Amino acid sequence: MARQEPQTARRPIYTPEQRRRRDETVWTLVQGILAPVQFLVFLVSLALVIRTLATGEGLAWATASIVLKTLILYTIMITGSIWEKVVFGKYLFADAFFWEDVVSMAVLALHTAYLAALLLGWGTGTQQMILALAAYAVYVVNAAQFLWKLRLARLASGEPARTVPTPSNQQLGVAS
Repeated sequence: MARQEPQTARRPIYTPEQRRRRDETVWTLVQGILAPVQFLVFLVSLALVIRTLATGEGLAWATASIVLKTLILYTIMITGSIWEKVVFGKYLFADAFFWEDVVSMAVLALHTAYLAALLLGWGTGTQQMILALAAYAVYVVNAAQFLWKLRLARLASGEPARTVPTPSNQQLGVAS
């Protein structure tokens, strides 16, 4: 009697047609640019928020940075839903990115709650900063989800890990 190996293969993230659409759409490039920009703004904003909470100083700068982060978030969510429509045929909650989209909705809700608190004067500056930190914590989870999915997609496609070609890599004969 032959012993069966447990099934560990996952359904691929992209069908060949979806991969083609992903690679051909300009929205992939837009997402590839906006994601690191948003992360950089997040890091600066996080530092400003922590500074404000620790010292009580710089509330205006921290507030402005959270508003900027939120506007970039809205932009990446809108363009990301367009990307999802082009690649998967639906604006949100495509099977391949269902849980990432669910957590993205929580991220949007918390950032929007922060804007509402700011615009309507709900809570103190400190309370608003704590709300922003909650939004940022969920954002980090969401960013990790997308990075994990990107890694799975690369592994599934058989793409090798890439190195950035630099003079030293080329001189050493390291493949890029």
